[in-house]
Amino acid sequence: MILNIAAYHFVEISDAPALAETLRERAENAQLRGTMLVAGEGVNLFLAGIEPALRGFLAQLREDARFASIVAKESRSHAVPFTRLKVKLKKEIISFREASAMPLEHARAPAVEPKTLARWLEQGHDDAGKRIVMLDTRNQQEAAYGTFANAEVLPIAKFTELQGEVLARKDKWTDATVVSFCTGGIRCEKAALWMRNDANMDNVLQLDGGILGYFGQVGGFGYEGRCFVFDGRVALDAELNPLVDAR
Repeated sequence: MILNIAAYHFVEISDAPALAETLRERAENAQLRGTMLVAGEGVNLFLAGIEPALRGFLAQLREDARFASIVAKESRSHAVPFTRLKVKLKKEIISFREASAMPLEHARAPAVEPKTLARWLEQGHDDAGKRIVMLDTRNQQEAAYGTFANAEVLPIAKFTELQGEVLARKDKWTDATVVSFCTGGIRCEKAALWMRNDANMDNVLQLDGGILGYFGQVGGFGYEGRCFVFDGRVALDAELNPLVDAR
């Protein structure tokens, strides 16, 4: 079986070009495929390969103090779902272009753990008795494969369109706890920061680890369908099985 990981980590990177080349060399030596994004604000990794080789890559990455706490969401497939290895230097590891959503310049937005969220969804409210609004920060094409039951799915094609759609709706969420979510956590983390800092929404939390983290810890409770992923598997079900898995 092939091990697949999705991981991101916000941390100051002063040597982004050098780090990108180091990661490329290590991944090539380990015969890994996928995409690695490197920016001054951190790294975003989608990689697949033979399990010992990929675990070795992660162990070596964590030897760097900047990445000691990086968390990888894992899944498995029979084949590597990437055609090649790509390493890219970016201004942001996910483009949002909002100063109020820069993780290195602001404290992390409050998060809710998957097991706590599942309990809230089961009881129909949070621990303060407030209703839950699940806010999908992905685009419509991704959400079409699946999302949380009754989630707010915004009519956006790219992440940078989120702001206007949230501002048009936020007044109807004032009595709720809004939980922003995405595939692996990176978009909902930036979105939650922006909503709290710029949209004056102090009732927003982010789902820690995103949908993949939720699947890994809880399963599919409260979720309908699959989670779109950006590789040849297309989408994963709540047991992290791929929709497409060529042998």
